[in-house]
Amino acid sequence: MYASDELSLLLDIGTNGEVVVGNRDFLVACSASAGPAFEGGSVACGMRATFGAIDTVRIGRDGHSVQVTTIDGGPPLGLCGTGMIDALSQMFLSGLVDRAGRFQAGRAPARFRRSAEDDLPEFVLVARKDSGSFRDVIMRQTDVENLIRTKGAIYAAADSLLRSLGLSFGDVERMYIAGAFGNKLDLASCITIGLLPDVPLERIRFIGNSSVAGAKLVMLSRRMHDEAHRVGGRVTYRELMVDPAYMENFLSACFLPHTDLARFPTVAARLSGGEQVT
Repeated sequence: MYASDELSLLLDIGTNGEVVVGNRDFLVACSASAGPAFEGGSVACGMRATFGAIDTVRIGRDGHSVQVTTIDGGPPLGLCGTGMIDALSQMFLSGLVDRAGRFQAGRAPARFRRSAEDDLPEFVLVARKDSGSFRDVIMRQTDVENLIRTKGAIYAAADSLLRSLGLSFGDVERMYIAGAFGNKLDLASCITIGLLPDVPLERIRFIGNSSVAGAKLVMLSRRMHDEAHRVGGRVTYRELMVDPAYMENFLSACFLPHTDLARFPTVAARLSGGEQVT
């Protein structure tokens, strides 16, 4: 993006969500504390994108039928970031959670239960008899809340950075998504939950774990080592904590997909087409 004329946006999604916007003429960056949810932390059945990690989830319109796949095709052990995004998107579209992320147990009472440990509500994605860990793979109400805060922080960071430059998501010609997800990241699911803006999918490119890829290049090539330092010296950093609009943007983004549904016309169309939402 630093060598291109087109306006690009980079989102590196991890415990800290890094955002860079620019082109060959300028580069501006910011960082938001997103939390470890998409990396497997702070989620009951969260795990890294490795063997046994659920990477896709599909839930029927009735909310009862659930189908999952894992990275290696083996029995499911837990959910990596890709699976969590899919699960939350599918639960929202099937009416199992409302726009505030609250469980709607009446939609599929056989799959909802109360935890024996703390009486908190849980949704069973995979029963223990079908899992590889001899325990149910679940999503808890607190998991959904953590995921919504995480996606809200990332979306709000990108939105705030663009607004500070007098730009919007509609001005972005290319969007790069980086992070240690599984390899089946569903961009439509990312848009459905409001993690990514509602832009044409052809503008978005998932580039995997770019931090590791960049570190390899710097270690193997003196030219790339020097280039990394040169590009880094061009970047202007913006501190979001002194931006009064960031917290307002964050609170607005802590809904599915956002408090302003007009920002997500394709999601609104899916919902008005008969997919359940409260």
